[in-house]
Amino acid sequence: MPAIRDGGTLIELRGWQGPAGRGIRVCPVMMPDRIGDSVSLDILCRKAENGVLTPRVAQVLPAAEAAHAHRLLEGGGLRGRVVLDFS
Repeated sequence: MPAIRDGGTLIELRGWQGPAGRGIRVCPVMMPDRIGDSVSLDILCRKAENGVLTPRVAQVLPAAEAAHAHRLLEGGGLRGRVVLDFS
């Protein structure tokens, strides 16, 4: 919850229902038939690679800088997600 701004939305995939607090809305998404659907995940990946799907990324950091990524999130004001690169 600390990474979500006041009044923001959490899309939840694992059955957690809160409480969220700070006006955060929790939207559960239950897709048990897709839990092992690597084909669809691969399709989404290709759409992102081809520019059809454009995720908003604020910054890509090496996994070793996870603590810095958390500080960025805590600071707020980011337009996009912080991505950790484990490669």
